[in-house]
Amino acid sequence: MAQKQKVIKMHRGFNLNIGVVIFLIIIIYVAFNIFEYLTSDTVAEYEVSQGTIAANHVYHGMILRDETVVYAGQSGYINYYMKNGGKASVNDVIYSIDTSGELSKKITSAATDGTRLDTETLSDISEQLDSFRNSYDSNNFSSVSAFKNELNAQLSQSLSTNALGELKDVVHSAVKNNTFYKKKPESPGIVVYYTDGYEDVSLDTFSKEDFSTTGYSKTILENAAEVQADDAAYKLINSENWNIIFPVSDELAKQLSEDSYVKIRFCKDDFSLTVPFSLLKKDGSFYLNLSLKTAMLRYVNDRFVDVELVVSEESGLKIPNTAITSKEFYTIPKSYFTKGGDSSELSLLVETKAGDTSNVEMVQPTIYYESDTSYYVDDESVAAGDVIVGSNSTTYTVGKDVDELAGVYNINKGYAVFKQIDILSQNENYAIVRTKTAYGVALYDHIALDGSKVKENQLVVK
Repeated sequence: MAQKQKVIKMHRGFNLNIGVVIFLIIIIYVAFNIFEYLTSDTVAEYEVSQGTIAANHVYHGMILRDETVVYAGQSGYINYYMKNGGKASVNDVIYSIDTSGELSKKITSAATDGTRLDTETLSDISEQLDSFRNSYDSNNFSSVSAFKNELNAQLSQSLSTNALGELKDVVHSAVKNNTFYKKKPESPGIVVYYTDGYEDVSLDTFSKEDFSTTGYSKTILENAAEVQADDAAYKLINSENWNIIFPVSDELAKQLSEDSYVKIRFCKDDFSLTVPFSLLKKDGSFYLNLSLKTAMLRYVNDRFVDVELVVSEESGLKIPNTAITSKEFYTIPKSYFTKGGDSSELSLLVETKAGDTSNVEMVQPTIYYESDTSYYVDDESVAAGDVIVGSNSTTYTVGKDVDELAGVYNINKGYAVFKQIDILSQNENYAIVRTKTAYGVALYDHIALDGSKVKENQLVVK
């Protein structure tokens, strides 16, 4: 009986010792994880979002229009009555010539009273000021002077129109005496008050030298100026169809050769549209000819314009380049994976040896990627040199085939898990990756912003 009690006490003591050991192991494990968590570097995170990257090219294009320079016809002082870029019919008075200068002075004097401006004109000027402010480039300060001249001309023309009506009796008398001539266009069109020497350049006559802006200048036709009979009075644009043309590389010409439309963006004001185009070859070089039927008035004062071609555009998940890293994996043929036991998960039969005895252990590795022939696994479940047993008793040695995947570290659960990505497009800051990839990253996942500072299964302090 005493012996039995002694055995019971020893058994209880043994159980107690095991319990203490297990408790200590748990304490150590918890303490280790707390220590690791507290001493870990904070990991900046990024939430995966939807995005687009366009592979674009910016070109300096030359604008070609159907333009006619209209000459004064008489010498004298000129006054304008239509705004720059205005659409004129054959019944509209574009300008007048006063051979004596007396009536021109009265019109100019009356046109100095800004209180005569109507609401429509003031609203139009306000819109032009907003547009100029939004597109202003500090590297092109000369545009300020050009814009000021154009605005002054528009104000003067509007006020001159009012003055012409108020001085109708004096005007009638001057017309009768052949000292005052009111000029109307012979055909309808868009009136522009500048010349630049490019009016006769066409798709048939342009040359490589025409694209150089060195020495380019515009002659602004000023209100109330003294002109000669053979001086330019204004320019009439006869059609709203226009072209933008610029040289392109042989590679881009080849890339575009099977298309007929391209999306463009005007860098000046961020205006975009899709337009038809054609490729021209001249003196051994390719030129892209954009044919437009709209928006000509937006750029009526421009001869040259920067245009961005959106030649390819990829949409998908937007990921910072800093988050992208890589990881090496074992690639194991699919034929060695099986489903068995109580799980439907893919498993491997790994051969283990103890002395002369061989056993087979079933393991379920984490799969990171699937190719046509293989699954990608890391060294968490299998190691280089492990022997995998196939269903037909064939064997495969782990580590024989390896491959590297690009990916990011998912930190949704508080620890880092590598997720492979399929990059569709990339610029200097971001990559666009394919959506809904197996074993990959998903929309709204939280990933480590700097993939180089994170390792697999690392606890993450956010």
